Amino acid sequence: MNELFGTLPDGTPVHRWTLERAGIRVRILTYGGIVQCVEVPDRRGRAGNVVLGFEDLDGYLTHPGPYLGALIGRYANRIARGRFTLDGRTYTLARNNGPNALHGGERGFDKRVWDAAPVAHGVRLTLVSPDGEEGYPGRLEVAVTYTLDEAGALRIAYQAVTDAPTVVNLTNHGYVNLAGSGSAGGHELRIAASRYTPVDADLIPTGVLEDVSGTRFDFRTSRAVGSGYDHNFVFDKGVTDRPEEVAELYEPASGRVLTVATTEPGMQLYTADHLGEPFSPGDGIALETQHFPDSPNRPAFPSTVLRPGEVFRSETVYAFSVR
Repeated sequence: MNELFGTLPDGTPVHRWTLERAGIRVRILTYGGIVQCVEVPDRRGRAGNVVLGFEDLDGYLTHPGPYLGALIGRYANRIARGRFTLDGRTYTLARNNGPNALHGGERGFDKRVWDAAPVAHGVRLTLVSPDGEEGYPGRLEVAVTYTLDEAGALRIAYQAVTDAPTVVNLTNHGYVNLAGSGSAGGHELRIAASRYTPVDADLIPTGVLEDVSGTRFDFRTSRAVGSGYDHNFVFDKGVTDRPEEVAELYEPASGRVLTVATTEPGMQLYTADHLGEPFSPGDGIALETQHFPDSPNRPAFPSTVLRPGEVFRSETVYAFSVR
């Protein structure tokens, strides 16, 4: 179902698409490709929304900082000092996070209105990022397809092509609260990652892939997530052609379980300690599947370079169940 959700100040209409299958309902906005709502049953069969969002468009326009449920690009996460060098040429980006570039810049994909078209059990969103937008080289054509599979899992498939060498890192910035309200700090989390990327004071990776053993970053066995995380975890599986399970989030009171599978090599765990009004710190947990932060400046990290003739592809699956 497709309906008018609101209108931007310049008159551009924003539509909302509703997907329903296997007892799961997902609502997606053309503004920012935002996942506004994901309704899933608890162990008693009672449906509830398990992602943070706003009831109207004005909420997203007034509070853009948390990137609630939005598609992130051209480059998810941080690029140090807002610059990188590719093929001998240095590119300067918008610095919108202290000295660094974050989540695509001042007007990233989260603030764009995407074109939308129906597909089987879902919707396909597309946009064109012109050469030089936010400092990034190349004309980038992007498509993101949201679908619900036969079990009600939400699949997000990303695709991009470019006419000049560039860097690409795409993700969705949803915040999950499987209880539906209150603090998410008591959720139990498991991550299939033996290493993580330590960061400096500006949250830029040092370049080391640190062993999680004996540290608070060891989520290889499920435990309460707590707070104080805005870090990238390095999956043991690496980059894969098909999504593989990498994380599980469980909320004991409701019995809801979220399982994450992806083709990506890493995931940013953000416990929303600085989530602004009208939310409280820790109201949600972001599990952002991605390539690593600052990869364009770290040759040892998995590459985020995309060249003409190549196709960027990535897929993440969020599956819901109860126990």
